[in-house]
Amino acid sequence: MSGHVYKVVELVGSSPDTIEAAIASALSRASDSVHAIRWFEVVNTRGHVVNGQVGHYQVTLKVGFTIDET
Repeated sequence: MSGHVYKVVELVGSSPDTIEAAIASALSRASDSVHAIRWFEVVNTRGHVVNGQVGHYQVTLKVGFTIDET
């Protein structure tokens, strides 16, 4: 039985709506070019303020995906 080997990349997703939408945006975009994404970890949350209001949320993620076996 072989174990999985993972590669980890860091992404930043953003959304004017919610933190969850920022996460979904990052994962959706990454899945266009990276296959076998298995997990994510939120490592930082921040935002942009415009006129005293939330302009958009930014979420930094660590994303793990499996390396293809040869």
